[in-house]
Amino acid sequence: VDDLVDVTRIGTGKLHLTRNPLDLATVIQQAVDICTPAMNARSQTLELKVAPTPARVDGDYLRLTQVFSNLLSNASKFTPKNGVIQLSLRVAGRWAQVDVSDTGIGISANALPVIFEPFIQDEHTVCVNQKGLGVGLTVVRDLVEAHGGSVVAHSKGLGTGSCFTVRLPLS
Repeated sequence: VDDLVDVTRIGTGKLHLTRNPLDLATVIQQAVDICTPAMNARSQTLELKVAPTPARVDGDYLRLTQVFSNLLSNASKFTPKNGVIQLSLRVAGRWAQVDVSDTGIGISANALPVIFEPFIQDEHTVCVNQKGLGVGLTVVRDLVEAHGGSVVAHSKGLGTGSCFTVRLPLS
């Protein structure tokens, strides 16, 4: 429901970001802390790789935490028990790049081009996530773009896992 409210706020231009200089590693650690209990309950392994170079961005701490929590939560939700989730943070030129990948059910070729659109759910995910509305990735995209960044999804298809790459401008 919170994501649905956020989609409405973003769509009507009523979303307000409180930007401050921050190290993206701190945001990522908060998102990891939020999502770790669900991953532990599913006996999933989280491999976290954070580059030693600080990734300083001008961002809204709470909203960026929401972005990475949504991505990690989805990775856990769509990855079977004992699966692996990887999150890496690195600096690439003038950008901070975060990749969240998993060994989960993957994304079909039909859904991949529209996966960030509101209320879109890949047909094969409905049996796994019957409660979802299909707005979490829309919120991710809109919040990342509101920070001047981009997000893309990659998957080689069903059963191959997925990877989401977020790029945010360094401050």
